[in-house]
Amino acid sequence: MEERREAMEVNRPPQPSDDGAGPLLPPDFVQELRGRWDRTQTGFVDEPRKAVQEADELVASAMKRIAESFAEARNNLERQWDRGDEVSTEDLRIALRKYRAFFQRLLAV
Repeated sequence: MEERREAMEVNRPPQPSDDGAGPLLPPDFVQELRGRWDRTQTGFVDEPRKAVQEADELVASAMKRIAESFAEARNNLERQWDRGDEVSTEDLRIALRKYRAFFQRLLAV
Protein backbone atom coordinates (compact mmCIF):
# COMPACT_ATOMS: atom_id res chain seq x y z
CA MET A 1 0.00 0.00 0.00
CA GLU A 2 2.86 2.37 0.83
CA GLU A 3 4.45 1.81 -2.60
CA ARG A 4 1.14 2.62 -4.29
CA ARG A 5 0.80 5.89 -2.33
CA GLU A 6 4.37 6.85 -3.25
CA ALA A 7 3.70 6.09 -6.93
CA MET A 8 0.57 8.23 -6.82
CA GLU A 9 2.50 11.11 -5.26
CA VAL A 10 5.26 10.91 -7.86
CA ASN A 11 2.68 10.87 -10.66
CA ARG A 12 0.52 13.75 -9.44
CA PRO A 13 0.65 16.95 -11.49
CA PRO A 14 3.48 19.30 -10.50
CA GLN A 15 2.58 22.07 -8.12
CA PRO A 16 3.96 25.62 -8.38
CA SER A 17 6.00 25.06 -5.23
CA ASP A 18 7.64 21.91 -6.64
CA ASP A 19 10.38 23.68 -8.56
CA GLY A 20 10.35 27.23 -7.28
CA ALA A 21 9.34 28.24 -10.78
CA GLY A 22 9.08 31.88 -11.40
CA PRO A 23 10.02 34.08 -14.28
CA LEU A 24 12.90 32.82 -16.39
CA LEU A 25 14.67 36.14 -15.97
CA PRO A 26 14.70 38.52 -12.99
CA PRO A 27 12.32 41.47 -13.46
CA ASP A 28 15.09 44.06 -13.23
CA PHE A 29 17.07 42.27 -15.95
CA VAL A 30 13.95 42.09 -18.16
CA GLN A 31 13.37 45.81 -17.61
CA GLU A 32 16.96 46.55 -18.61
CA LEU A 33 16.67 44.39 -21.74
CA ARG A 34 13.41 46.05 -22.75
CA GLY A 35 14.98 49.49 -22.36
CA ARG A 36 17.96 48.43 -24.45
CA TRP A 37 15.60 46.94 -27.05
CA ASP A 38 13.67 50.21 -27.30
CA ARG A 39 16.90 52.14 -27.85
CA THR A 40 18.09 49.56 -30.40
CA GLN A 41 14.84 49.70 -32.34
CA THR A 42 14.84 53.50 -32.32
CA GLY A 43 18.44 53.55 -33.53
CA PHE A 44 17.64 51.40 -36.56
CA VAL A 45 16.64 54.44 -38.63
CA ASP A 46 20.08 56.04 -38.32
CA GLU A 47 22.27 52.92 -38.05
CA PRO A 48 20.51 49.74 -39.21
CA ARG A 49 23.59 47.50 -39.07
CA LYS A 50 24.46 48.62 -35.55
CA ALA A 51 20.84 48.07 -34.47
CA VAL A 52 20.89 44.50 -35.78
CA GLN A 53 24.20 43.84 -34.02
CA GLU A 54 22.75 45.19 -30.78
CA ALA A 55 19.64 43.03 -31.23
CA ASP A 56 21.89 39.99 -31.63
CA GLU A 57 23.74 40.93 -28.44
CA LEU A 58 20.46 41.34 -26.55
CA VAL A 59 19.26 37.91 -27.63
CA ALA A 60 22.61 36.36 -26.71
CA SER A 61 22.54 38.08 -23.32
CA ALA A 62 19.02 36.82 -22.55
CA MET A 63 19.89 33.28 -23.68
CA LYS A 64 23.04 33.26 -21.55
CA ARG A 65 21.13 34.41 -18.49
CA ILE A 66 18.43 31.77 -19.01
CA ALA A 67 21.07 29.05 -19.42
CA GLU A 68 22.77 30.18 -16.20
CA SER A 69 19.43 30.18 -14.39
CA PHE A 70 18.61 26.64 -15.51
CA ALA A 71 22.12 25.41 -14.67
CA GLU A 72 21.82 26.85 -11.17
CA ALA A 73 18.37 25.27 -10.69
CA ARG A 74 19.71 21.90 -11.82
CA ASN A 75 22.68 22.16 -9.44
CA ASN A 76 20.31 22.97 -6.59
CA LEU A 77 18.22 19.92 -7.40
CA GLU A 78 21.28 17.70 -7.54
CA ARG A 79 22.49 18.90 -4.14
CA GLN A 80 19.13 17.93 -2.62
CA TRP A 81 19.50 14.23 -3.38
CA ASP A 82 23.18 13.53 -4.05
CA ARG A 83 24.23 12.88 -0.45
CA GLY A 84 25.31 9.29 -0.71
CA ASP A 85 23.37 6.72 1.32
CA GLU A 86 21.89 9.34 3.67
CA VAL A 87 18.96 10.08 1.34
CA SER A 88 15.57 8.69 2.27
CA THR A 89 13.03 7.38 -0.21
CA GLU A 90 10.86 10.38 0.67
CA ASP A 91 13.69 12.76 -0.23
CA LEU A 92 14.13 10.93 -3.52
CA ARG A 93 10.38 11.07 -4.24
CA ILE A 94 10.38 14.81 -3.68
CA ALA A 95 13.50 15.18 -5.83
CA LEU A 96 11.87 13.24 -8.66
CA ARG A 97 8.79 15.48 -8.53
CA LYS A 98 11.00 18.55 -8.66
CA TYR A 99 12.98 17.13 -11.58
CA ARG A 100 9.73 16.42 -13.41
CA ALA A 101 8.53 20.01 -12.93
CA PHE A 102 11.94 21.32 -13.95
CA PHE A 103 12.01 19.09 -17.05
CA GLN A 104 8.54 20.23 -18.07
CA ARG A 105 9.64 23.83 -17.65
CA LEU A 106 12.65 23.20 -19.89
CA LEU A 107 10.43 21.69 -22.58
CA ALA A 108 8.08 24.67 -22.40
CA VAL A 109 10.81 27.17 -23.29
